Amino acid sequence: MQWVGDSRLAAGPEATWYLEAAFTPGAHLGTVYDDPTTPIVVTGIEELATIRVPSGRLVVDAPWHDDDCQKYEKGLPTRPPRELAVRIPPGVYRVEIAWSAGPYEFFGEHCDGVECAATRLCVSDDPVVAWEMGLGVDEDVDRLQAGDRPQFYSDANVGCFADAGAWTTLAAPFRKVVDGVPAPRDTEQLADECERVSDESQRADLVTFGAVSGGVVWLGRTKAGDVAMIVVTTGMAGAKA
Repeated sequence: MQWVGDSRLAAGPEATWYLEAAFTPGAHLGTVYDDPTTPIVVTGIEELATIRVPSGRLVVDAPWHDDDCQKYEKGLPTRPPRELAVRIPPGVYRVEIAWSAGPYEFFGEHCDGVECAATRLCVSDDPVVAWEMGLGVDEDVDRLQAGDRPQFYSDANVGCFADAGAWTTLAAPFRKVVDGVPAPRDTEQLADECERVSDESQRADLVTFGAVSGGVVWLGRTKAGDVAMIVVTTGMAGAKA
């Protein structure tokens, strides 16, 4: 029997189109702001890293918030991360970024306009037949108002995928501050704004990616209802549900 989701979480036509186009090299995602003649084009898909999620519980959130750093520095409890309500099989998964480009000029200077169109965690290679917004463990679909888009927020325009069971250890490097400024951290550099932290005692990872102001989390469901893809969109990519 084919899976039937909750219509209140289902992606609308605009969001569905974007989620499919963002990971299609050559696809046009729109045009450059104030220049309708220059398209924004998906230039390629990059495998950023692999991530270990031994607990099957996934955090999709900012790796830190400013108030968390202040509390951490004072030894006070910090807020729990935004853990997804959905569970995935414990395992190792690819994290991929879809890059887009829309060249423009700024005060006479040419800019390539390269940006992250979307980031995804690939749970399986099974075909996605429908998309829905991913709720956090503390979020209730019955409390959603028309047009609401549950999402995470980020003070520093950075998001992450992380194993929820090892969150305290994995997030610790991002919460250390010196004189109110984030301290240098010993992480694996993957790309611009992208890092990986590993907890070998639990064989778990955290991988960061760019997320302007935060992002909406989308679940790509198979015909049977299994989650095959978890995608984060930000900015204009947070298309209407």
